[in-house]
Amino acid sequence: MELKTVTLEIPVDCNLILGQTHFIKTVEDLYEIMVGISSQVKFGIAFCEASAACLIRIAGNDQNLQAVAIKNAQTISAGHSFLIVLKDAYPINFLNAIKQCPEVCNIYCATANNVQVVLAETTQGRGILGIIDGFSPQGVEGSEDIKARQELLRQFGYKM
Repeated sequence: MELKTVTLEIPVDCNLILGQTHFIKTVEDLYEIMVGISSQVKFGIAFCEASAACLIRIAGNDQNLQAVAIKNAQTISAGHSFLIVLKDAYPINFLNAIKQCPEVCNIYCATANNVQVVLAETTQGRGILGIIDGFSPQGVEGSEDIKARQELLRQFGYKM
């Protein structure tokens, strides 16, 4: 077994959701979740099929984001992994519905940060061991940092 890390591409003003699933139907179910929750979200989905033809299955409503999702899926190349690259919406608005999707087994991350995926590679293929989401903490927030965090949440409309 060989351990590898790969870096994912997340375009400016976009977020990414990375997860694991178990069935080809996931692509269509995730598409329905995305458009059912938001009419404004732009997104691309890529799913790495793990048997039969072993294709990267795709869906979405934005060709550029689909291309980024495909590129990331090719970079990871782990069976039954999926990526959603989204714009004009935040992952928090979709995560509960995605977690409730019967085929979804796990969500590794939902982020706009730099992401590295830790992979194990064997003669059979690749599997995701975990992710590195963003950077290590540089300290503990102070009173001004708390105020800035609270203002940011209110700006996003998450708190009153």
